[in-house]
Amino acid sequence: MSFLRLTICVSGVYSMFLLWAIAQERLSVPFKSIVTDSSDKFRSALFLGLCQSTLSSISALIYILARKKPEHTFLEALGIRKGYTQSTKSSANGKAVNGHSKPNTRYSPRSLLLSYVQTSFFITTAAPFGFAALSYISYPAMVLGKSCKLVPVMIMNVLLYRRKFAPHKYLVVAMVTAGITIFMGFGSEGSKKQKTSHTSDNPYASYIGMLYLLINLALDGAINSTQDEIFSRYQISGQQMMFFINLFCSLISLSLSLLPLPYIPVIHETAGGTSEMAAALEFVRAHPGIVVPLAEFAVTGALGQLFIFETLQHFGSLTLVMITLTRKMFTMILSVVVYHHQLTVGQWLGAAVVFAGISVEAYVKRREIHAKRVLQEKEKAKLKSL
Repeated sequence: MSFLRLTICVSGVYSMFLLWAIAQERLSVPFKSIVTDSSDKFRSALFLGLCQSTLSSISALIYILARKKPEHTFLEALGIRKGYTQSTKSSANGKAVNGHSKPNTRYSPRSLLLSYVQTSFFITTAAPFGFAALSYISYPAMVLGKSCKLVPVMIMNVLLYRRKFAPHKYLVVAMVTAGITIFMGFGSEGSKKQKTSHTSDNPYASYIGMLYLLINLALDGAINSTQDEIFSRYQISGQQMMFFINLFCSLISLSLSLLPLPYIPVIHETAGGTSEMAAALEFVRAHPGIVVPLAEFAVTGALGQLFIFETLQHFGSLTLVMITLTRKMFTMILSVVVYHHQLTVGQWLGAAVVFAGISVEAYVKRREIHAKRVLQEKEKAKLKSL
């Protein structure tokens, strides 16, 4: 049963996020208009996020209700109840943070919801920068950059929550940083420039794209560090967090997309005084070719998150790291094959250095978990001998 579940989880993560990646890259290029002969690019990043977060919150709610125990109320199933923090303030993977322990204390649902809102705000702000970066850099460069998430996560954990890290993590950060530098430095002019209106006449396109990607990664670091803090302070499941974060993301995105905001680069790129919702719906009406990739993006993203949290719950973070690592490699290769990106030998070398750095992290985690299990088995043996 365990092997079957693992097979389903791995297949789900691979299939959903590989399809999600193809749909995301397709959404970043122009669509043919049925009104005119021109092709236009979809720029409503808030609407894009709204579609995915809405389906994600619905799928998480269905999952929670399907797994709900009969003795639990609806709010208890959602994790909204007065409970206790863990006796040891631990990170999301169960390790103590800075070695400090805290006694069990009650927490209010309000503080938990505020933490969800904070994370949702970061996610809603980060997504448009990632989507905008695709107008300036290739999707393989985007995937490789997203593989460097460990760097901003570490920085934000140190800045926001004063956490410390093991020495090997700094080696991983150095390898990842060197790899992405090699990848961007050895790119040919043809591979750096994309066939869009942004890059055709802009010699600084790749730098703009990397700036947007760095902003996206910095916000991702704040997101992951805040999620670690939530897991360490509250007794909740991954699906409960998934539901509330996506629910608040939907509410924030819906509010911003309905307001007639002025033109804001990246965040609100529709004409000043026009709501993004109206502009997005008009774009969909005039460019029906966007409907299929938009639906694929939302559905696969929602289902993929469920497989991610299911894997984390039953098999732990090590298995999840290995799955996501190989998935990103296959995503980059699939993008090269499907969309005919041209990568130089230097870029492949940079990608190899990045994935080697991430593999070091996975290897060390494997050793730590193995050592922990050996210690637990020894303690169990001592108890039995008594």
